[in-house]
Amino acid sequence: MDEPAFSDYVAARRPQMYRTACLLCGDPHRAEDVVQDALARLYVVWDRVGRMENIDGYVRRTIVNANYSDRRRPWRRERLVQPRDVPVEAGFPAEDAEAIRAAISALPLGQRRVVVLRHIWNLTVEETAAELQVSPGTVKSQSADALAALRRALAPSFGATLGQGGER
Repeated sequence: MDEPAFSDYVAARRPQMYRTACLLCGDPHRAEDVVQDALARLYVVWDRVGRMENIDGYVRRTIVNANYSDRRRPWRRERLVQPRDVPVEAGFPAEDAEAIRAAISALPLGQRRVVVLRHIWNLTVEETAAELQVSPGTVKSQSADALAALRRALAPSFGATLGQGGER
């Protein structure tokens, strides 16, 4: 086991892993659990994965799967009473962060996963489909539905600045 390489990878990528998990599950505490679960799984197979060309792809899929597994646990079916502070990808103005977090958290899980992989990780339709093990058509329809829902949810906050392409 090449522990220094594993430690270096985790140190460099953990913030992005955490943001991804937060956006997927909507709760920073659950996101910590998801990231820790993903890191534990990664550590076990690091000798093999550390030599892969696309380590990030493996880690993204592990985070998505860890989130899915975490959601199926009976004690995780609780609902938050108050929204928690979930970090949003850098580049959003601070005053917009809460509206964006709430809108992403309100999406169904499938749409949320597509939005995070496509628009936070900047994966292509094909890469997203491969990561989620769905067809490219499913990614396209989930993305279109999610973006339409985000436009509707964010229209009161952003008004006319929110274009049909979802950009400000």
